[in-house]
Amino acid sequence: MLVTTTPNVEGRKISQYLGVVTGEAIIGANIIRDVFAAVTDIVGGRSTAYEEALREAREAALRELQDEAMQRGGNAVIGVDIDYEVLGQGSMLMVAASGTAVVIE
Repeated sequence: MLVTTTPNVEGRKISQYLGVVTGEAIIGANIIRDVFAAVTDIVGGRSTAYEEALREAREAALRELQDEAMQRGGNAVIGVDIDYEVLGQGSMLMVAASGTAVVIE
């Protein structure tokens, strides 16, 4: 399935708009990640534990978005937007993806 942030697909005709589809993923940031992130923040550098958690959440949200589009009969999602939020005083990470399910030819 084609997933794009653009409002159309160059060289392809959108024959049907199927409505807005969404996908959400919430992942708990456990205490070990929090400790390693704190050490990384003090010492400097990147927090690979948090980066991996965000990557997993993003992929899960996009899979859910694609599943909903397929259930509606779509073969693409256009105009995709991905938002990130920290919930519960930093104990949880949420990724929300939304877009428009379409049929392209």
